[in-house]
Amino acid sequence: MAEETIFSKIIRKEIPSDIVYQDELVTAFRDINAQAPTHVLIVPNKIIPTVNDVTEADEAVLGRLFTVAAKIAEEEGIARNGYRLIINCNKDGGQEVYHLHMHILGGRRLGPMLAR
Repeated sequence: MAEETIFSKIIRKEIPSDIVYQDELVTAFRDINAQAPTHVLIVPNKIIPTVNDVTEADEAVLGRLFTVAAKIAEEEGIARNGYRLIINCNKDGGQEVYHLHMHILGGRRLGPMLAR
């Protein structure tokens, strides 16, 4: 079994957080270190450490990440003007918590994807 993470505790509501969506597959909550006016994390309820650990059995949960992202973008009022979805993988990719998660960022023009 994969190691427990802070996200596991948020999913189980052992740590307070601003949960904006939760179902049997995923949980979405506001990032406490927001990088944009809207910054929400969507995580699988099952611990998947990195994208490298995804299996065919995880396809339903990965699809749910995207459908929930679209739903949250609509509810947050950022769907029309646009938003960014980011999934980091491992240290060089910028991953800090080893529980796969998708960032939804929006509410302002976000600029270039990477620093040049």
